Amino acid sequence: MDNTQIKAQIDVLTEELKQHNHRYYVLAAPTISDQEFDLKLKELQALEEKHPEYQRPDSPTLRVGGAITKNFDSFRHVRPMLSLQNTYSREEVEDWHTQISKLADERPFTYIVQHKFDGVSLSLHYDNDQLVRGVTRGDGVQGDDITTNVKTIPTVRLGVNPGDHPDSFEVRGEVLMHKDRFQQLNANREKRGEPVLMNPRNATAGTLKMQDSAVVASRPLTFYAYWMGADAGLPDLDSEQQSMLQDMGFLAKHND
Repeated sequence: MDNTQIKAQIDVLTEELKQHNHRYYVLAAPTISDQEFDLKLKELQALEEKHPEYQRPDSPTLRVGGAITKNFDSFRHVRPMLSLQNTYSREEVEDWHTQISKLADERPFTYIVQHKFDGVSLSLHYDNDQLVRGVTRGDGVQGDDITTNVKTIPTVRLGVNPGDHPDSFEVRGEVLMHKDRFQQLNANREKRGEPVLMNPRNATAGTLKMQDSAVVASRPLTFYAYWMGADAGLPDLDSEQQSMLQDMGFLAKHND
C-alpha cells in the first residue's frame, strides 16, 4: 500500500473501532466479539507503529495506555469546581427552595433531579471536537492534569460527534467503578496474591493518579457526564444540555 492507502486504512479502522467502543460501553449493544475487536485493534496498532504520522488524536489505541507520568502538572480551572451540599431534613430543603424562589423573582421554574454517583469528579476540555485535557477537581480552584490516564477510560470521548455545539467547551462528570466490576477486580487480585482494594471510590481515586497509564487502562473505570460549560453556544436548559452531551456521544446521567 502507498501512503495514501495506509492513511485511509488507519482512518477506516479508527472510525470502525470507535463505533464498536461506543456500542459496547455506551449503548451496551456490541455487534462483534471481543476477539474480533482485539484483532482489529492490533491491526491498527501495527499500522500506527510503522506510520505514527497518521495516528489520529482520537485513536482507540490511546486507550491501551503505556505512558509513564512521574509528576502531574497543576491546572487552574476555568470555572471553580464547587462541591455539593448534603441535607438530611425536610426543613433544610424547604429553606433552600425559598432561597431559589427569591432568586427567581416570582418567575416559574422547574427542578431537574438526577442520581448522585459517589465517584471522583473530573473535568474534560475540548477544542475543535478533540479532547485536549483531563483534570481532577483538586481543591476546586486547581487540579492535576491527568490527561494521559483519562484517555484510557472507555466512556471518555477522545473526540466528540460533530454537531451544533461550541468549538471549545468543558464537560464535567464522575468517574467510578460499578460494584460488580470492582468485586471482579478484587477477586482477580486475590487469585494473584495481591491485597484487595478497600472500596470502589477509593480504588477509583487511586487509579486515576497512578503513574503507569497501562495499569489505569486495566481498571474498570466508567465516566458519566453531567454538565457542560462554554463561553457561548450552550442551550439555557439543563435538560437540553444533557441531550447535547448524549448527541456528542457521552454516557450522560439520565434525568428522573
